[in-house]
Amino acid sequence: MLVDHIGAVFFPGAMGFRIIGRMSFPLFVWLLVQGEAHTRDVWRYGLRLAVLGVVSQPFYQLTFGIAQLNILFQLLLGLVCLRLARNFSRLQVPIWLCGGLLSHLLDLSYGSYGVGLIVLIRYIHRSLPLGLAWGGFHLIWTRLAGLFQLPAIAVPLLFWLTNGQRGPQARWFYGFYPGHLALLWLAQHLIVP
Repeated sequence: MLVDHIGAVFFPGAMGFRIIGRMSFPLFVWLLVQGEAHTRDVWRYGLRLAVLGVVSQPFYQLTFGIAQLNILFQLLLGLVCLRLARNFSRLQVPIWLCGGLLSHLLDLSYGSYGVGLIVLIRYIHRSLPLGLAWGGFHLIWTRLAGLFQLPAIAVPLLFWLTNGQRGPQARWFYGFYPGHLALLWLAQHLIVP
């Protein structure tokens, strides 16, 4: 993510930075799905995402010059959909369809693509079907939205290296996200006046 953002701010024409960055969102989605499954308090988890999304938003908009909502709001919507689908299993399809629609209406950073990744990671575990569904999803998505996210097609290889157990908490990310955006914005104004 940091490499992607450095590329977007300082080297917009260098696609190598952006290609590396395409791996980060699917990994955050995987962490979200694992976090929702293992959290003791989903409400606190959701509140943390919401508060940090709000704190990060001005830095996100200033750094990238866009009005779109940042990734933490996409993850918050995913968390809500995950928990609703868990608690209301007979309504899973409408919950996910509404999540995809809401992601577009709110202009979330990854839109329905983000919701689609959450669905794939939640329901298709570390297996060959995940790899096939993931590859197919990305090939279809590139036909609809372009090649930009195609490098994420390789991410399931990383999922297969995990043991499926709860790992150490990575709460540092919550401070890192708004912090790195603020530093990038500051550097952008100091280096490129």
